[in-house]
Amino acid sequence: MRDASAPCVVCIASAAPHLRETSGRCLHNTMPLRFLPLLLLLLTLCAFVAPAPAFAAEEGHQIREEHAVPLKPDVLLHVGPLAITNSMVVSWIVAAAILVCARLATRTIKSVPAGLQNFWEWLVESLYNFLENIIGRDLVRKTFWFFATIFIFILFVNWFGLIPGVGTIGWGHYEPNGAFQIDRPLLRGGNADLNMTAAMSMIFFACWVIWAIQANGVGGFLMHIFGPKGESKGLMKIAMVGVFFAVGILEVVSILFRPISLSFRLFGNVYAGETILESMSHMVPALAWLIPIPFYFMELLVGVVQALVFMLLTAVFTLLIAKHEPGHEAHH
Repeated sequence: MRDASAPCVVCIASAAPHLRETSGRCLHNTMPLRFLPLLLLLLTLCAFVAPAPAFAAEEGHQIREEHAVPLKPDVLLHVGPLAITNSMVVSWIVAAAILVCARLATRTIKSVPAGLQNFWEWLVESLYNFLENIIGRDLVRKTFWFFATIFIFILFVNWFGLIPGVGTIGWGHYEPNGAFQIDRPLLRGGNADLNMTAAMSMIFFACWVIWAIQANGVGGFLMHIFGPKGESKGLMKIAMVGVFFAVGILEVVSILFRPISLSFRLFGNVYAGETILESMSHMVPALAWLIPIPFYFMELLVGVVQALVFMLLTAVFTLLIAKHEPGHEAHH
């Protein structure tokens, strides 16, 4: 239980109307309550692009190779033209659980928090202070709702995918030796679906463009990318304009590749973890209950690291475009 005089944050990324301290000093109205359901809804509904052949399993499901973890999510049913995959179901379950827990934690706010309220306050306050030290007070007040929500969502989706039964309960067939092989799991880790990680990356990219224009204006945004830097005069200045315009084109390519790198990094690590656990569980059938255990705990750590990496990369990308105070780079 925490001291009542300590800073007390009473929101979950956005599930509570504001961050505040028990001393009475308002930190910031970081995330109105209406934004968290909207963001989680966007994250999960964007996965409806799953019916594309490059990302989703076909309706006529084929028996997968023995002990191989498929790249594609399995389609459970269709609602009109929309395919509902097992990875989407996991994302919805986690999003709903986050919302319910946040509402339970913030339904009755106590000056001396305990239980669920204490946990959410600790989690959100820790994230807020951590991001404030990296991107600064002004920027964290404006963007904290997104970074904290994305961290919490990715973390719990990663951990949910490690619950026994996820990926091991579903429809399948019996092999000649009598063993039952799962062909179509009922549940699949949400971030093991490239549609999910791509959706989060595209939402960040849209937010990044908005924050960049808000911080710099349209002209300032273009000057930040293509404009010459440093002090120069005469012919040197003309030459530098050409050089930095060419550099700006490379910067545009780099910016466009950021959502791709973000989505593939998260997807690749989660999918690799699933593959390792699957391989270890079949390496020695008699020890299938023992060998995966060390790798299971490693994946718990990987789940935290990947959520942190995604949050930090998006925060740093935002910092690079939105903060321009002299000496800022040296400070950070």
